[in-house]
Amino acid sequence: MKLTIKTLYGFEEMLAKEIEQLGGTNIEKITRGIKCEGNPEFLYRANLALRTALKILVPIHSFKAKNEKELYDRMMEFDWSMFLDVDQTFAIDNVVFSELFKHSKFVALKAKDAIVDQFRNKYRRRPSINTDLPDVLFNLHCANDQFTISMDSSGAPLNQRGYREDGHRAPMNEVLAAGMVKLSNWDKSKALIDPMCGSGTILVEAAMIAMNMAPNINRRDFGFRSWPEFSPVLWNRVKNEEQSKMRKPSIDLVGLDIDPQAVGMARKSLGKIGLRREVRIKEMDFRDFKPLAEAGTIVSNPPYGERIGEDDINAFYTSMGDSFKRDFSGYDAWIISSNKPALKKIGLNYSKKYTLYNGPLECDYCHYELYSGSR
Repeated sequence: MKLTIKTLYGFEEMLAKEIEQLGGTNIEKITRGIKCEGNPEFLYRANLALRTALKILVPIHSFKAKNEKELYDRMMEFDWSMFLDVDQTFAIDNVVFSELFKHSKFVALKAKDAIVDQFRNKYRRRPSINTDLPDVLFNLHCANDQFTISMDSSGAPLNQRGYREDGHRAPMNEVLAAGMVKLSNWDKSKALIDPMCGSGTILVEAAMIAMNMAPNINRRDFGFRSWPEFSPVLWNRVKNEEQSKMRKPSIDLVGLDIDPQAVGMARKSLGKIGLRREVRIKEMDFRDFKPLAEAGTIVSNPPYGERIGEDDINAFYTSMGDSFKRDFSGYDAWIISSNKPALKKIGLNYSKKYTLYNGPLECDYCHYELYSGSR
């Protein structure tokens, strides 16, 4: 079975390693994704256990079309009853990069019309559209005149783990948080601190990594469960195997935030994975915090300045750097921000830097080695 597994920009190498460890074969890196092959067992396990994957797609139909009529005709030529029952609901998720097709919603509408018309012609009945919770979700990808239609095995994006409370004003994508922790090369035997933890996404992802907990082990809905060839026996075996790998390690995870609402949400999220007591969340300004451990890792997503004036955000980053130098000697600090001038105010030279995207914002993810005195 050929697969296309989507991820965030900058995580392709990490995702390739995860896929190899799970047993995927013929691995090929593409921008924001990986092409590979795997059997149904791999497909189920990948949806459960890949930390840096957003979607797992199974391509089923490819063709070329230069206009709406050709798109409709090529869609009508394919037998959709192999993948969709007339009594099921469906939806089409689309990604379009084309000068020929400039209205992506119209492309999806024409594709949907072709599927519906084919069923109506064959059975005098048609499957219904359900954009919220479809039985079958198709993915349409258009690059210029080249179309690929895939079955979406994931359904909802895989970053939606199910542990996070709604309502945080600037939630971080769970896949981004997991990738940041993995890029930091955090030694799980040492402390990890998020001094501006918000609703706790980085801490939860770090805790699941330390527990060897498959990130979607508690999620019930996956797209492949509505497929005709879905095997409940195989699915239960894979899920039980992933659950058996979990452990409760001795970890030192600390989160700090001055917002009591964010602290409350972080604690609830940790409670959903059974680590409310093991991870310490404190409502306080990180500049007043003194770490107990002599060495560890800081991973954090500070404010970028969208809601703060330029002078205030520069002063904030300066005080962050002062706190790191004063209180965190022996630590490795990893900071992500789209505010590159403010990052310079930290007053430290980074030893590594990655370009990542937090939503639409291009960010620098910088590594600072903290030590006392001069090196």
